[in-house]
Amino acid sequence: MNILLLGSGGREHAFAWKITQSSLCKKLYVATGNAGTAQIAENVPIKPTDFSALSTFCKEKNIQMLVVGNEEPLVAGIWDFFKNQKDLEHIHLIAPSQAGAMLEGSKDFAKQLMFEFQIPTASYHSFGADDFEKALQYIYNHSLPIVLKADGLAAGKGVLICPTYSHAEKALKEMLLDKKFGKASEKVVIEQFLEGIELSVFVLTDGKNYKILPEAKDYKRIGENDTGLNTGGMGAVSPVPFADRAFMQKVEQKIVIPTLQALRAKNIAYVGFLFIGLMKVGNEPYVIEFNCRMGDPETQVVFPRIENDLVELLLATATQKLDEIELKMKPETAVTTIVVSAGYPENYETGKEIKNLEQIENALIFHAGTKQENGKLLTNGGRVMALTALAENLPNAIQKSQKAAQCVSFENKYFRKDIGQDLLNL
Repeated sequence: MNILLLGSGGREHAFAWKITQSSLCKKLYVATGNAGTAQIAENVPIKPTDFSALSTFCKEKNIQMLVVGNEEPLVAGIWDFFKNQKDLEHIHLIAPSQAGAMLEGSKDFAKQLMFEFQIPTASYHSFGADDFEKALQYIYNHSLPIVLKADGLAAGKGVLICPTYSHAEKALKEMLLDKKFGKASEKVVIEQFLEGIELSVFVLTDGKNYKILPEAKDYKRIGENDTGLNTGGMGAVSPVPFADRAFMQKVEQKIVIPTLQALRAKNIAYVGFLFIGLMKVGNEPYVIEFNCRMGDPETQVVFPRIENDLVELLLATATQKLDEIELKMKPETAVTTIVVSAGYPENYETGKEIKNLEQIENALIFHAGTKQENGKLLTNGGRVMALTALAENLPNAIQKSQKAAQCVSFENKYFRKDIGQDLLNL
């Protein structure tokens, strides 16, 4: 079948890499893609949020499956747009409805749903700009540290952990009054800080049945030992040593099943991927956040560990036959290291020539912020590339991934050298 994939990051290159391995894939198009997806599929210069242009393209190219990688089109309602057009409704759409995407599009909505259906999460309160003084009072009456989250989409940078009241007050002012994150921080969720260790759990659901995919741990801070600013992710590891069978059973019973039941109870159509950001507090799982798609950079360690044909999985998802498929996972450990442009996640330069990729051995190269121009491979984003290695154990996977990251060459590159190190003694 002809398949259209939306997105342009490392996650989408990992999707493209996995999709093109399937005998069910006749032709893969990627909108807008990057220099990596261009090597294995056909890039299309259409913005993932330009639904009108996408629908025209789907008709012209006889697209039979649409896979949405990034969150913006989901939150903007691409599922609803396609389902409401008779000549598009035959397309197998791997995407939740706009109402389902609110799990990511509004942290306030997600928190309300969790409290209503008793899904474990941190205590919280939400405030708008008109409630600035009330929000300030709430902060000063709260224990430290305290967490401030922009309600809407902020490219993974809208969460701040504030160690002091003055830090929290400054952050609140920037978000609510100065509109640091634009529309995304018109409302701010202030919540209890949970002490524990984070992991990401991924669920593929057809709206009735579900499969829990390999879990992962990502590294969000720019600096080693988890210091500095939050980023979109600097690396990831799968499987997660501390997520044993007993803990994952708790995740399934206390979080996965109740969340899917909550969506059904509210008549919310949800087909596709559900990302559950968790904190393990003691031996109990708590939800930090929901996302309505796969994670980046977690996809780059999750997909290499799935043995199944991805298109077959997605087709079963679109046709509510996910219960007929057995999910098969490789026992190996996967580690990805993200190579970024200096200055990321704030101001960074682009257009730097990337070299030495041909020297990389024993690792998968997933492009993120790259472009091909005049025969040269150039940087075109903050996160430039993900280097994923599989090995029989964590130390070897770390070593292979780090070696590959060292090979990548461009001016002022940076990568964390401690990805996975915190898990070695668990």
